[in-house]
Amino acid sequence: MSDPERTTNLPMERLTGVLEIVAHFHGPMPTGVTVSREGRIFVNFPKWGDDVTFTVAELRQGEAVAYPDQATNDTNEDDLAAALVSVQSVVVDAADRLWMLDTGSPMFERTSYGGPKLVCVDLAANSVTRKILLPTDVALPTTYLNDIRFDLRRNAAFITDSAQDGPNGIIVVNLETGESWRRRHDHPSTKARDLTDFVPIVEGRPFLEVTPDAPPKSGAGMGADGIAISADGERLYYCPLGSRRLYSVSTAALLDRTLDDDAVAATVTDEGDKGGGADGLESDADGFVYATNYEHGSITRRKPGGVWETVVRDPRLLWPDTLSLAEDGFLYVTANQLHRQARYHEGKDQRHKPYTLFRVRVNARPVRLV
Repeated sequence: MSDPERTTNLPMERLTGVLEIVAHFHGPMPTGVTVSREGRIFVNFPKWGDDVTFTVAELRQGEAVAYPDQATNDTNEDDLAAALVSVQSVVVDAADRLWMLDTGSPMFERTSYGGPKLVCVDLAANSVTRKILLPTDVALPTTYLNDIRFDLRRNAAFITDSAQDGPNGIIVVNLETGESWRRRHDHPSTKARDLTDFVPIVEGRPFLEVTPDAPPKSGAGMGADGIAISADGERLYYCPLGSRRLYSVSTAALLDRTLDDDAVAATVTDEGDKGGGADGLESDADGFVYATNYEHGSITRRKPGGVWETVVRDPRLLWPDTLSLAEDGFLYVTANQLHRQARYHEGKDQRHKPYTLFRVRVNARPVRLV
């Protein structure tokens, strides 16, 4: 028998793909990332308990700088519509405008009118050009606006409501009129699975929120979260955070306000198991759908025929959060150690800075519906 201490060439698990480091973050944890046509990179920092001095930033020479300026990031408690409150997602649309999705919900607090909103920035002028406030019957007090996708041919935006303690669904916005409405309101496909159906496993241990005198809760208890639009704009893909399933729904049905909920529900397709829980989704012009996989530290993608393959798997992908496909053929992803927050470890923060923005080459083009 060989000496265990002298055995150095033991088999190890194989990694897949090559991650490149784009930037490190030594302050608050990031979630969203997006890249403009010219390669400008924008990120956001929701107010989840860290010291957040600006909730949206542009990366300049590797450093996060308040964007479009500090004043836009200074919340006015007396006028929530006046400035940003807590941004969860940033997306550059096909017209090369930056949209900032403001939850209006720091620390997942209940929302008030003026907080939940869409804010558009002209990237040439670096100034806010429009705000779309969501009414209280669309952005409910429990609503948590999570991610957004656009179809500018139809002047439409689609937003996931991932509320942990309220109805989930998809919010549709008419970008021309500013009107908005709810779809898939608390439909089973938008809901997180309970612990009897799905126990998320992250870094080899159940991802749970445990509090005294209460039963354990899933750490991934939020509903409709990741969102992506098909290359032809006909299907909207979405997934609850607390599920391994992928779903899609007809965008035409979401936009047709004459249809009732049952008619819209009839267009939903269960696209099957993704192979793990996902936070962010993305799509490309060739019909691939990409998903983060927080259970396995990876990014996977679904071929047009429905088969999944691994794009990259790396132990540094500690909670891959948001995906953004850029014109340069790289897929950008934030890794923010969400699962190591104190609320999931009996009050002890297990996160270890820095957080990281990575990218991986996929040689694909983003979906640009314009």
